[in-house]
Amino acid sequence: MAADRLVAIGEIGRPHGVRGEVRVTPLTDHPERFERLRECLLWDEARDRRLPCRISAARAQGDALVVALAGYDSPEAVRALTGWLLAVPESEVLPAPEGHFYPWQLVGCRVLTEDGREIGSVLRIEGSGAQDLWVVGAAGREHLVPAVADIVREVDLDGRRIVIRPPEGLLEL
Repeated sequence: MAADRLVAIGEIGRPHGVRGEVRVTPLTDHPERFERLRECLLWDEARDRRLPCRISAARAQGDALVVALAGYDSPEAVRALTGWLLAVPESEVLPAPEGHFYPWQLVGCRVLTEDGREIGSVLRIEGSGAQDLWVVGAAGREHLVPAVADIVREVDLDGRRIVIRPPEGLLEL
């Protein structure tokens, strides 16, 4: 499991109660999966530290989850995990609905205009109030491409290719 590319499904927050439970912010469209999930990885993304983890219990509490991790039985034990991610290997990610994709699937995809001009590749996704912005880079330059249907014309995940119709001036910014 540790060699796979990981996908974060939750971020560990502060301890909850006195039995070692933690508050988790779900990073998935399916937070109910935590009720069935038993094995995952604790992931310190910044240092790429990965630790096998067993979830012994999970329940919803408002927009967050309260999760019990096997082997962590006190607030002091889980406090060191604040900011760590709960992750699963990419191979275990729930499929996106038909015609949809996960933002992490776009990273590395080539971006071209409808007339075939290559713009670069998706470096990262940045959230904004109205819509996500895809950061597309090449040759030391970055472009922000709004993720809207008028601009994004085709996403081919199998071909690792995205076709856009940029409005006048977008690529000159």
